[in-house]
Amino acid sequence: MRKQNSEFQTAFTSEADHDLKNTDYFGFVELDDFACYVIADGIDDQMDAMSARLAVAAAVSTFSESPSMSKRTMRACLHAANKALLEARSRMKLKASILVVLTNYVKLRYGQAGNIRLRLYRNGFVRLESTDQSLTADLVREERVEPDRVSEHEERNNLYAYLGQSREFHPFISKKIRLMNTDAVALYTRGIWEHIDEGELKDAFEDASNEPQELVDNVEELLLSKQPEGLGKYTLAVLFINKVFTDPNKKRRIRRILMMVIPILIILTVLTVIMALRYNRKLEKREQMELGYTDTIEYIQADNYIRAQECCQKAQTLAEELKDLSMQKELGNYQKLIETVLAAEEQLEQKKYAEAQEGYKQASDRSRYADHAGMEYINNRLALTADYLSVYDLISLGDTLALNLQYDKAESKYLEAKALAGRIYFDEGRTSAMDALEKLYEDQKEEKEAENEEIKAQLAQQEAGVNYITKGDEAFAQGDYDSARVYYASAKQTYSDMGDGIQAEAAEEKLNATDKKIEQSDTKKQEAEGYTKQAQTAADALDYVTAKKYYLLARDVYASLKMEDKVDEITRKMDALDIKAGLDGASQAPPQG
Repeated sequence: MRKQNSEFQTAFTSEADHDLKNTDYFGFVELDDFACYVIADGIDDQMDAMSARLAVAAAVSTFSESPSMSKRTMRACLHAANKALLEARSRMKLKASILVVLTNYVKLRYGQAGNIRLRLYRNGFVRLESTDQSLTADLVREERVEPDRVSEHEERNNLYAYLGQSREFHPFISKKIRLMNTDAVALYTRGIWEHIDEGELKDAFEDASNEPQELVDNVEELLLSKQPEGLGKYTLAVLFINKVFTDPNKKRRIRRILMMVIPILIILTVLTVIMALRYNRKLEKREQMELGYTDTIEYIQADNYIRAQECCQKAQTLAEELKDLSMQKELGNYQKLIETVLAAEEQLEQKKYAEAQEGYKQASDRSRYADHAGMEYINNRLALTADYLSVYDLISLGDTLALNLQYDKAESKYLEAKALAGRIYFDEGRTSAMDALEKLYEDQKEEKEAENEEIKAQLAQQEAGVNYITKGDEAFAQGDYDSARVYYASAKQTYSDMGDGIQAEAAEEKLNATDKKIEQSDTKKQEAEGYTKQAQTAADALDYVTAKKYYLLARDVYASLKMEDKVDEITRKMDALDIKAGLDGASQAPPQG
């Protein structure tokens, strides 16, 4: 059908050399849907050499078995031609150059091994030209040889791809080239291009009529008129493409394809836009979340916990929307830290210094799970609250000393409290210390009567009680509740012996508060021991993951109680657990190999 509705005209000439030896060959077959044109140039010197004919016959036969213009078909034709020469019975090894042209009357594709040339002329201009597979062609590409000197160069027939190669046969295969009406294709061997340059050949095609045989005769006449020395065999084949095939169903097929493709494209476009919008929105949320995360850290570093809380809450909301569990956990740790610091700040503003100090201690523990963020600020606040409490403790101690008529020591404590308050810019504490000093000076007598032994004993007891209270407060602040209880009990006993019910009652309150802390500590110890037992039970059952979880819980409780020996003990158990888990895993692994 394609051949009947197109017009391809072919003409050729092939002449022997002066010894009447012609090892060139041209052959073609034009089928209904595809056509094949093959030209070969024998590279052997035997009079009876048939390499070119064998190559052309093998290529045409292979094409005819499965007509197509695919790369696969072209490769099969070239390899069949090469195989034919390798398996031929001959006194010498057969070799040849070959050029195969396949067409479907709309497009063409050519394959080449050697230095046979192809030129496609369109409207008088060279539209396509092949490249020799020779050393000279490589030198031209490297600009070491001028293109117009190729026909005379000594390496023009030194080929790196040709028929007859038993190994590393790599022919060139072109892409498909679309044809147009009035195109002309020339196929010619070295007998032509060694004596007729490209310009002369181009002029011949420009002046050609509608008859390809006339063009062939004109080129042959031009060649012979030059009477070149050593003119050997030559072959020229010309293909006039007067009309290419036009598919009458092309528009209908395109219309059907468009009717199917356009709705799909619309759906895909809509889906792509939706997915892109969702993706961009997700990216935007992630950027906002990450920005909120970094802003949270920066505000913590700037000691602005109110703004840090706002940024952290927004980032956490975005992390929940994005279902980013890792970021939710990270932001959750920062949120707990911020809330603990803000609660301690509120206690500090309400002048509840002991509660504030406890809050900052909790914040210090929280900071470990938030990359130790804000530790400098928290430590400064802990030091500040400790100083605030020290100011009031000094004033209280001074009051006690003043009541016992130890005015010099009381004055020293008041002055110490005043100096400390001044250093930490604690105006309220400084004012209280100054008021205490003024009252002390008012109550002082010009001279003191000699104190008897009983008063001295009472003062000594009073000072001992104060020292017990001070040491107890220091131990309490450091979390050493057992030592604090001993000091408070000693203070209570001292004040009771003195008959000082108020101070004894105050010591009793501190003792009760300490007992509560000890009770809480005992509860935590029991909790930690329970976790340890659960971990051991899980380890005995070879459930190492659960065992490790309970060991971690136990270690955290001991760490909060500052029981470093227990923390070390749990750590050693976890290390032993990891070793045992590794050994069990290795023993249970299936054998390899």
